[in-house]
Amino acid sequence: MLDLDPLTVTLGMFASMLVLLILGAPLTWCLLIVGTGSAYLLWGTNGLQILATSTFSSMDNFILVALPMFIFMGLMLQRSGITDDMFDMVYKLMGSVPGGLGVGTVIICAIIAAMAGVSGAATVSLGLIALPAMLKRGYDKQLATGTIMAGGALGFLIPPSVLMIVYAFLARESIGKLFAAGVIPGLMLASIYILYIIIRSRISPKLAPPIPKEDRVDFKGKIISLKAMILPSILIATVLGCIVSGVTTPSEASAIGAAGSIVLAMIYRTLSMSILKDVLRSTTSIMGMLIWIALAAVFFSKIYIGLGAGSLIGELIEDSSLSPYWIIIAMLVCYFILGMFLDDFAIVFITIPLFVPIVRDLGFDTIWFAVLFIISMQTAYITPPFGYNLFYMRSVAPPEITIYDLYKATLPFVALQIIGLGLVVTFPQIALWLPNLIFG
Repeated sequence: MLDLDPLTVTLGMFASMLVLLILGAPLTWCLLIVGTGSAYLLWGTNGLQILATSTFSSMDNFILVALPMFIFMGLMLQRSGITDDMFDMVYKLMGSVPGGLGVGTVIICAIIAAMAGVSGAATVSLGLIALPAMLKRGYDKQLATGTIMAGGALGFLIPPSVLMIVYAFLARESIGKLFAAGVIPGLMLASIYILYIIIRSRISPKLAPPIPKEDRVDFKGKIISLKAMILPSILIATVLGCIVSGVTTPSEASAIGAAGSIVLAMIYRTLSMSILKDVLRSTTSIMGMLIWIALAAVFFSKIYIGLGAGSLIGELIEDSSLSPYWIIIAMLVCYFILGMFLDDFAIVFITIPLFVPIVRDLGFDTIWFAVLFIISMQTAYITPPFGYNLFYMRSVAPPEITIYDLYKATLPFVALQIIGLGLVVTFPQIALWLPNLIFG
């Protein structure tokens, strides 16, 4: 057994993890190897026993039941064809306006975010549906792909967000308050994207031309197209209403959402045994990945927290002359950098147990910090070189769109998200007004 100070162990663990990542090892195995290896070197077999016991107690939480339910709900709605109908509605409503398909894509991304709770669902769905339609109508490929990738990332912020559920589990916060806190910042970011698309299409109409006159529909056709929103709106309002009003727990509301998605698929007459098997298989696959990452990240974080690294960082902050706001900004920069290389679930499990107590000690609202964290992860998801939405889009984009095109496409939207993050930092009530209004 080794006797090392917390700073040396923490730096050694992160360095070892980065070396394994560079060598090509999967993130889960990097965290497991470093976590279990460090526990054994520091405390022997007792360290492994303590690690197993504490990890089991961390994962034994009813709130985690909501994760597979919301993932199932999103996948079922995606597979049932509801996304196709909603984009067809947007095509009819806004296609005649310069930049209209881009604006409509952001709106649909926000709606899918409210149905799915994960980023990849909207990015992949609209990459398959909206991207070909926009490219066919002469849209600039970078504007089209950037819009879908940034809009897809709204799934982090607009409830029911799976990442918010994990944050609530780790920080012991109310999921209802977190969901309420994400609504206005999510709509604000969507509005910033829409404003950007409108301005760019006004300045350079060739970037986002309207659809031809022969493809446009009359006023009656536009009204009829709105029926595509009726059933999804009812499901979203039911799930979020149950959570925010306190009628059900988030886990119970997620079960209502999962059951409701099956009912919607039956109404649309797209439910089949093959689709149900596909959704169940995909949900199991995603949850398997998330749980392994969660377990591995808990292993990793338990070591340096057990060594007192949290108090060490707190002491370093106290010894520094930084103001509380600059400490928050330093944390956000840390998230931005980590997000370029690590999965968002690994980041939340590694950093939240460390950062949240510091945020509380500084006197800040942890619900506000949660929104800052989520926006940072949203930005990281489209930031080169390893933003996940870049690879989601690459998997569905036509061959003429290169990864270099996708890198360039995200840069304006990364800047827009940083602007949105700055607004929430400067004006905390953007995040706190609605939860304070609802919960007091």
